[in-house]
Amino acid sequence: MAKTFYTERDVEDLFRQGIMTITLTDDIVMTDLAYERANKLEMKMVQAEEAPPAAPVRPYINTAPSKSTAKSGNSTSSIIQNASRVAEIKTKVREAVKSRMGNNVDGAMLDAVIERVAKDLGLG
Repeated sequence: MAKTFYTERDVEDLFRQGIMTITLTDDIVMTDLAYERANKLEMKMVQAEEAPPAAPVRPYINTAPSKSTAKSGNSTSSIIQNASRVAEIKTKVREAVKSRMGNNVDGAMLDAVIERVAKDLGLG
């Protein structure tokens, strides 16, 4: 079966038609800009049916709590260790990008991208 691709413009057209919910299936693909636009327009994205365990995870519809928040009784020291590990990963990514691109990278833009990716991955 052919896949349906939603672009930012498609999402805007659906919104103008009064459609506030997009039902996602394996045959529907949203571009990153379409996803962001749907969020800005406060549209709901729902999954048509429960995905089998082997199905790929779509982070924009994954509502399961992260492993770090799912565990009860997280100690303060483990939270601090997680924050320290996340900061270490961000620093390594920043250094790797700068070493590869040199002065051709805007530091503020790089930091914004790293923060956004970390947030998308649930690293905060």
